[in-house]
Amino acid sequence: MPLIAPLRQCKSIVSGARQICRNGWDMAEFEYRQAEEIRDAFKRHRVRYLFIGKSGAILLGFPDTTQDVDLFVAKSAENGRALAAALAELGFPLTPTQLADIERGKDFVQLREGPFDIDLVFAPDGIEQFDDAWRRHVEVKGFPVCHIDDIIASKAAAKRQKDLESLPRLELFRKYWLDRSSGS
Repeated sequence: MPLIAPLRQCKSIVSGARQICRNGWDMAEFEYRQAEEIRDAFKRHRVRYLFIGKSGAILLGFPDTTQDVDLFVAKSAENGRALAAALAELGFPLTPTQLADIERGKDFVQLREGPFDIDLVFAPDGIEQFDDAWRRHVEVKGFPVCHIDDIIASKAAAKRQKDLESLPRLELFRKYWLDRSSGS
């Protein structure tokens, strides 16, 4: 299959790994390796977070793609400082404004100038409290992931066209996932 855009080597990221990035409109897709790097760095810095959105659904087994990592992060100054340290370790060059937004837990922070794209969500639509989502979350190979019901609730509450279009597929996946989880 021919490439859509030329590849270029990006700077080193965690543990000396290298990332291949695309130039132009064809953005790189979320990869399992990115989730591993986040999990490991966030664990070292004791960041309280959950994978949410399509990246969370993908970790649950949803057969789709996404271009970024969506993280639901617990909102506190201490967690914000730990998050900033973990992001710096991962290779994200945070501006003073981004650092302040992360530390205060601004509702939504997009990071596009790093080894991969991350959306930090401190107040996702459709979910009242981080602690509520934490009580319902599932662990998948060491990844803390929002329950599929929370992922669906968040996408439904956001009411963005792309989210509304993916809801029927997520609902079908929910049934499959719950059946598989219960052993039926």
